[in-house]
Amino acid sequence: MEAHLTEWLNLGIRWIHMITGIAWIGASFYFVWLENNLNRVNPRDGLAGDLWAIHGGGIYHLEKYKLAPPKMPDNLHWFKWEAYFTWLSGIALMLVVYYLNPSLYLVKPGVDLAPEMAIVVGFGSMIAGYVAYHLLCDSALGKQPALLGAVLFVLLIAAAYGFSLIFSGRATYIHVGAIIGTIMVGNVFFTIMPAQRALVKAIEDNSTPDPLLPAKGLLRSRHNNYFTLPVLFIMISNHFPSTYGSQYNWLILAGIAILAVLVRHYFNTRHASNQFAWTLPAAALGMICLAYVTAPLRQAPTAAPLASASNAPAAMVAKVTEMPAATPATATGSDFSKVNSVIQQRCSVCHSASPSSPMFSAAPAGVMFDTPEQIHQLAAKIHAQSVASQIMPLGNITQMTQDERELIGAWIAQGAQIE
Repeated sequence: MEAHLTEWLNLGIRWIHMITGIAWIGASFYFVWLENNLNRVNPRDGLAGDLWAIHGGGIYHLEKYKLAPPKMPDNLHWFKWEAYFTWLSGIALMLVVYYLNPSLYLVKPGVDLAPEMAIVVGFGSMIAGYVAYHLLCDSALGKQPALLGAVLFVLLIAAAYGFSLIFSGRATYIHVGAIIGTIMVGNVFFTIMPAQRALVKAIEDNSTPDPLLPAKGLLRSRHNNYFTLPVLFIMISNHFPSTYGSQYNWLILAGIAILAVLVRHYFNTRHASNQFAWTLPAAALGMICLAYVTAPLRQAPTAAPLASASNAPAAMVAKVTEMPAATPATATGSDFSKVNSVIQQRCSVCHSASPSSPMFSAAPAGVMFDTPEQIHQLAAKIHAQSVASQIMPLGNITQMTQDERELIGAWIAQGAQIE
C-alpha cells in the first residue's frame, strides 16, 4: 500500500508541475514573441510599438508603452504564480522521487556517500547556483551578454560533471535542471517582480520611473527564455537512458543544451531576418550525431558498478540476502537457462506482475520478465539498460555482477534465443 500511495503522490505532484510549467513557459514564449514582433514604425506618443493579431476567432490590438501609461488601469494582470508553483512542485517532486529513496535514485552505485550528505549537496547546489548567477549578472560581466552566457554554460556543465561523480545519471540531470529552475524562479522573485512593482508605484506616486529596473527585468526574462528548452529536455530525460546512462552523460547534456539554445535563438530572432535559419538544420544534424555517438557497443563494458548493500533500503537488502547465488556466468557459451536465472534473481524483484520489492506495487513502466517470451521481446531494452549503460537494476540494489551482465550481453549478441 505504501508503494501505491507513493506512486500516486508522484503522479499528483508531477501533474501539477507539468500544468504550471506549461503555463509559465507558454507565457515566457508569448511575451518574447510579442516583444520581437511589435510594430515600431511611427508609434503614437508614449508607445514603443503595437501589434495586431487574430486568434480563436477574435482580433486583438496590443500596445506596449515606452515606460508606462499616464495612469494605471484598474485591472493589471501579473505573471508570477505560474513560476512560483512550478518551482515549488518541482522541489516537492524531487523530495518524493529522489530524497525519500536516496540510496535507490540519488546516490551513484559504488559511491561511498551518506544519503543525508547527498541530499545536502543536492539542495545546497540550487542555492549556490542562484547566488553565483546573480553575482555574475550584477558584475561587469553582466554587460556582455554573450560572454556571460558562455561562462554560465561552462559553470552549469562543470556542475553536471561534478554531480555525475556522486549522483546517478537521472539525479545528475535533474539537479542541473533544479539549478536552472531555481535561477529562473529567482529571476522572477528577486528581479522581475520588484522591477514591475517599482514601475507601478512610481506611476501611482506620479513620479518618474527608473528605466533601469524594467530593462534589468527584461534582460532576466530573456535569460529565462533561453533556459526553457534545456529545462524541458531535462524534465523528460529520465525516459531516455541512452543520454543519462552514459558515462559521458554530462557531455551529452552539454550537447543537447547547446542545440536547444540554438533552436531557441532562431525563434527569438527570426522576426528580424533569417540569418540564424542555419541553426535548425544544425540542431537536427547535432541530434543525429549524438544518437550515433551514444549507440551502445555490442561488447560488454569492462567496469562493474558495484553497489554497497549498506546503502540499500533495509527491506530490499533482506530480499537480496535471501536470494540464492546467481549461476556463474561467462561471456561465451551462454544459454537462456542461465540468462533466465540471472534475470529472475536480479530483475524480476521489481519487473514482475507481482513485484516482491516493497518499493513497487506494480511493474515499473509495465515491464515484466515473468515469461521467456517477455524477456525475448525486451532483449534490446535489457541490453541498453543492464549491459550498455548499466543503469539497471536501480542503484544495483540486487547486486548484479559484471559476469552476469556479460552473460546477458553475450546471449543477446548471439540472437537472444529462448529455445
